[in-house]
Amino acid sequence: MRRTIWSVLFLVCAAAFVTIAAVPAPEGSGYHLLKKVTLGGEGGWDYLSVDPVSHHVYLSRGTHIMVVDSDGKILGDIPNLKGTHGAQIVPDLGRGFSSNGQSNSVTIFDLKTLAPISEVNLPMANGPDGFMYDPMSKRVFVFNARSHDASAIDAKTGEVAGTVPLTGKPEAAQTDGMGHAWVNIEDKAELIEFDTKELKVLGKFPLPNCEEPTGMDIDREHKRLFIGCHNKVMLVAGYDGKIVGSVPIGEGVDASNFDPSTQLAFASCGDGTITVTHEDSPDKFTVVDTISTQRGARTMTLDTGNHNIYTVTSEFGPAPAATPENPRPRPTQVPGTFTLLIYGR
Repeated sequence: MRRTIWSVLFLVCAAAFVTIAAVPAPEGSGYHLLKKVTLGGEGGWDYLSVDPVSHHVYLSRGTHIMVVDSDGKILGDIPNLKGTHGAQIVPDLGRGFSSNGQSNSVTIFDLKTLAPISEVNLPMANGPDGFMYDPMSKRVFVFNARSHDASAIDAKTGEVAGTVPLTGKPEAAQTDGMGHAWVNIEDKAELIEFDTKELKVLGKFPLPNCEEPTGMDIDREHKRLFIGCHNKVMLVAGYDGKIVGSVPIGEGVDASNFDPSTQLAFASCGDGTITVTHEDSPDKFTVVDTISTQRGARTMTLDTGNHNIYTVTSEFGPAPAATPENPRPRPTQVPGTFTLLIYGR
């Protein structure tokens, strides 16, 4: 059968489109344990953060933040923090921003010296927890668990720019870098979209079949949000809140990360697993690996510069007896056993 040059070009272009649109899932992730480092010290932990430029890792410990290099060597410490949940790292400004849940404040510190620059009081906030930096507005957002809102801080001046009212207890958040951001509402199983400049809520979307959404990361190229849920699934949502995918994960998820260069999404869980999912296309997702970590390694951070994953845990003793104030007490941490686990390819 004869074909014109236009029909041939059409077939070539169509084949190229299919190749770009659907990339086969790899056989396994290639991730394995690179190093296990016992750091010790006192305090529990919450969010971990990483500077992809210096490869320094920031480990929140309640009253202080430990700083280690990519091999787990201790570089320094940021002390005198009241209930820190972790720090937002802004390499372009050379600053870090600690979210302090007990003092309702944010401590700004220098990334090179780790010295404090200033403390920003948040008089209208109650229970600062998660955090996010928006490069378009150049604001750090701190999400307040008990006052159900987000505080916006000018990252250059340290001044409070305003507040975003939310519908419930906020957890992790992400920005598209173009003035829009999304945050999980844990107690309502909702996704809230807001304007980072106008500080206005733009949309509210239900997260069906998702219990207590926690960790979130973003694929800006394909406009996808990866949301970890406590009923052992990770949802993938579009910017419009539409759910386009769902994959099984472990129990007790606390963090989600996405690596745009490998198209791999990660969900770390307290049962001692990290589920690795490949984004085959913007609407197709395949679990390619389950990394065995250690019990209690529920949170993590991904260095997109070297592609390493960092997670932490410790040894545990029995849980204390339940009380009305603490009906579900966590197992006690064995002193001196705080440990960093480093995974790479």
